[in-house]
Amino acid sequence: MDSMSWLNDLIYPMMVVVQTIPTIALAPILVLWLGYGILPKIVLIILTTTFPIIVSILDGFRHCDRDTLTLFELMQANRWQILWHFKIPASLPYFYAGLRVSVSYAFITTVVSEWLGGFEGLGVYMIQSKKLFQYDTMFAIIILVSVISLLGMKLVAVSEKYVIKWK
Repeated sequence: MDSMSWLNDLIYPMMVVVQTIPTIALAPILVLWLGYGILPKIVLIILTTTFPIIVSILDGFRHCDRDTLTLFELMQANRWQILWHFKIPASLPYFYAGLRVSVSYAFITTVVSEWLGGFEGLGVYMIQSKKLFQYDTMFAIIILVSVISLLGMKLVAVSEKYVIKWK
């Protein structure tokens, strides 16, 4: 990303702006623009989860070993070869760190988006349980969402183990 620092300068501020908007404020706007259904939920999840992944990947590109980069340059590798054979593999641990954070954000955002603009799903069921004073059901849903989130984190960990064999 050294030779493409302009891309970092372009993407990073936009990502910070999107990330600082509270999910609870963004969800109704997306429902207004995109209507009810699954599309606003998907867009909200994408907006919420891409920030940690992109920031982690950019950090991974910045923290690549300078000696190895010099070796690639001495071997006259072009910038695409350096990116594909060195920077992307070197930044995979950073990518997975961001992915672990994003998995938990995805489940939280899903529930919140269902609260604000959904007709079905665990988030809607949780709100209905709260309104009916069925706190046992509400806490059961919270535990279920937590277990699903933990399973998602475990899936990422298993994937990381197979993709990054040298770690």
